[in-house]
Amino acid sequence: MTKILTGGVGKLEVAETVKKLSLDGVDVAVSSDMDAAMKLRAGQADYYLGTCHTGAGASLGVLLGLMGSAACHTFGRSVPTEDEVSALIGDGKKVFGFGMDKIDAVAPVIARVIAARNA
Repeated sequence: MTKILTGGVGKLEVAETVKKLSLDGVDVAVSSDMDAAMKLRAGQADYYLGTCHTGAGASLGVLLGLMGSAACHTFGRSVPTEDEVSALIGDGKKVFGFGMDKIDAVAPVIARVIAARNA
């Protein structure tokens, strides 16, 4: 089972959006930034989806500091393709940030790629 944690301003909305997809092998839970970082580092979670108003800084601030830039990527207010997300995950990214006004567009793309890679 792949565990996705959500955090930031829109953490509840992201969790609901991912849950509605009913993806096999994917479990999603709401988290705080600090708890998510500790769980990711301990192998108790696999991915983190964070949101803030712009998707640029606060969505990943704590995670960036604790996990390092090699594990983190922010889409800001852009909407990635599945190929872009797949390439980032292939490069070792586990922590993704995006603007809360893009939840409905971005969260499903990331979640579907994660589910497909871990099927």
